[in-house]
Amino acid sequence: MSRKFDVDERVWKLFDGYVHGTVSRRQFLERAARFTATGVSAATLLSALSPDYALAQQVDPGDPSISAGYKKYASPKGAGVMRGYFARPSKSGHKLPGVVVIHENRGLNPYIEDVARRLAVAGFIAFAPDALTPLGGYPGNDDDGRALQRQRDREEMTEDFVAAVEFLREHPDTSGRVGAVGFCFGGGMVLELAIRLPDLDAGVAFYGRHPDANRAAAIRAPLMLNHAGLDERVNASWPAFEKGLKAAGVDYVHHDYEDVQHGFHNDTTPRYDQDAAELAWTRTVEFFDKHLKSDG
Repeated sequence: MSRKFDVDERVWKLFDGYVHGTVSRRQFLERAARFTATGVSAATLLSALSPDYALAQQVDPGDPSISAGYKKYASPKGAGVMRGYFARPSKSGHKLPGVVVIHENRGLNPYIEDVARRLAVAGFIAFAPDALTPLGGYPGNDDDGRALQRQRDREEMTEDFVAAVEFLREHPDTSGRVGAVGFCFGGGMVLELAIRLPDLDAGVAFYGRHPDANRAAAIRAPLMLNHAGLDERVNASWPAFEKGLKAAGVDYVHHDYEDVQHGFHNDTTPRYDQDAAELAWTRTVEFFDKHLKSDG
């Protein structure tokens, strides 16, 4: 169940700035007040736009078809010891491919844990690291999570996700084939991993920041990029990066979902678009099936 409702497009742009740190809470409240309906405060609107994680369970943590819980792993070039959410099918007579699930800019929240469980249901071993581990982990709300993640050194965080790929590749129950999927910050991190790790087997990026086009030549993994049609901030850099992908001969597929907002896959917020999210997820699972479960 989602909470989708009509919001002035100018409010969506302000909210995007707020969740990505370019607009402060005070600035959001002051500017959004101009576009709210009579009798609705900007503070009430901000609360309505924020995630409701009671909605973040497409797959129950106790689902008997999967096994899920938290694991620690070593990140010698990053924070040292990291923690993540590990989900896998409860019964399998053979080794399975792995997928690293990379969260947004606020730590490992319940939505991302549910994404990991969805992958487990689809027949993968999923591992979702929490970049906030060295700061005590996801604090239970996104505002504090964003503030904490801004304290982390980006290069160190990147090494933490590199280490997560290696952790999953070396896990005794995986086949050695590992992909990565990420959302927002995580989408950009998937592209960064594809550049740094020539042995990454597949990457799916949802509305993530694009690297400089000249770095695309280092990519060996097949990629899927899912963009939101109304996401002007992220989409502005796509043409240049796509040019770099084409020049480098990278195997990629691009999907643009018209008339949806950045974050459309997150079913805990009003930005969620069920049709686009379900189509994007079907494509994501099929992409991983092709590149991780087969020789294709």
